[in-house]
Amino acid sequence: MTPYETSVIMNRQMKVIINADDLGISPEVNDAVFDLASQGLVTSATIIANGPNVEEAFKHLGEFPNCSFGIHLNITEFHPISGTEKLELLLDSQGRFDATKMRGAPANSVLKDGIYREFTAQIEKLQSLGLGPTHIDSHFHVHTIPWMFPVLKKLQRRFQIRRVRIRGTFGSPANVRRSRRLLTAAYNFGLRNYYRSTTAQGFLNFETFHNRLLNNKLKYRTVEVMVHPGSHTFNHAKEIEMLKGSWREETPQPIRLIDYRQLG
Repeated sequence: MTPYETSVIMNRQMKVIINADDLGISPEVNDAVFDLASQGLVTSATIIANGPNVEEAFKHLGEFPNCSFGIHLNITEFHPISGTEKLELLLDSQGRFDATKMRGAPANSVLKDGIYREFTAQIEKLQSLGLGPTHIDSHFHVHTIPWMFPVLKKLQRRFQIRRVRIRGTFGSPANVRRSRRLLTAAYNFGLRNYYRSTTAQGFLNFETFHNRLLNNKLKYRTVEVMVHPGSHTFNHAKEIEMLKGSWREETPQPIRLIDYRQLG
């Protein structure tokens, strides 16, 4: 192959990050993530710092030097690390985060301060365990809530984390309302340009990515694909079965798997 032919192929390649969410949430998830990483099918993972099995996950991170590890910010499940102060509106009677309470949470300065303090504690916990997170995303995508934007940017600036997951739109573009597409585009523009951050061009769950890729309906140069190994909720078993299939051989364009450190 000539240098020119090599250059053409490289320019046509879609760079794909396959990120496994929820590392540290359970032994089953930990085992499933590391199994896929050992096969080269997962190139990145994000860790729930207040997950009940996070310390167990850390025992194995060093076995995967070709996998990037970021933080999965979490204010929807388990106990907060920083205590309950200023977070009461998000907690149940046992002092645990309650995902249902995010829907009606007021975007006031007290709650934002509490969330910022909790997110700071979560990153500091990962650092204390020996990890500098390569990138940021969040449980149930809470970092993409518009009123959360200043909290996220303050956090990025404090810890100098420049790589972050964008806000995605799942399903067929024709079925997504124009107002939602505009909100997503505006959010992602701000995400990239205020405290300048590096992101993928697209973000999809694996089933959407798989279907659009095989139908040649993806025009991204870089895309992050989210998977949930070991999870028994929703339809995640199906996505992992698809991930293990022959999608790379069937795609009409060349694919290059990368991790978040290679996103630039």
